Amino acid sequence: MILYNSILPLTRSRPPLAPDEDDIYQEHILDHFESPFHRGRCPHATHAHEDDNPLCGDFVHIDLAIDEHGRIREAWFDGDGCCISLASASMLMQRINGSTVADAQNLSAEEMLSLLGVRLTPNRQKCCLLPWRVMKIALFSPISQPAAAPSTADHDQHGPAHAPSTNAHLPPATPPTDDQHGRPPSRP
Repeated sequence: MILYNSILPLTRSRPPLAPDEDDIYQEHILDHFESPFHRGRCPHATHAHEDDNPLCGDFVHIDLAIDEHGRIREAWFDGDGCCISLASASMLMQRINGSTVADAQNLSAEEMLSLLGVRLTPNRQKCCLLPWRVMKIALFSPISQPAAAPSTADHDQHGPAHAPSTNAHLPPATPPTDDQHGRPPSRP
């Protein structure tokens, strides 16, 4: 009888999970996949972004409602993808909902992977990190609010008056990037 571990050396420094622990983490992932936290669209979103993983086709959209004090009042996601990407999106929304923008910005890739609680292959890590990447860019992507319909008082002989943009007080959205693909900067 040949044991799989005797053929391939172990390359990870973490010890393997006991079968009971592995089952608990799998249940945790399935719970978030089947009953996700804040899946759908945020009715009061101020910031949003979406992206996909071209290797597997996973797609994630994130809406954030950020108040004037820099607190994420609501965090919602929607998308289509594998169990890992959608469960990690749900876990991320639960983690950042109610936190400050600074806390969300400081969330590292390693912390995101640890939310899932299981070891992943490099390709599956990309599935887990897709919502994290989208959230990082959404923090710097304010959405324009639809302009209110002009009232009859706004009309004069030259036509309707133009309302100023509701996001005029916000700085231009320029998320930090560290490569030509527009990825958020990695943290040391």
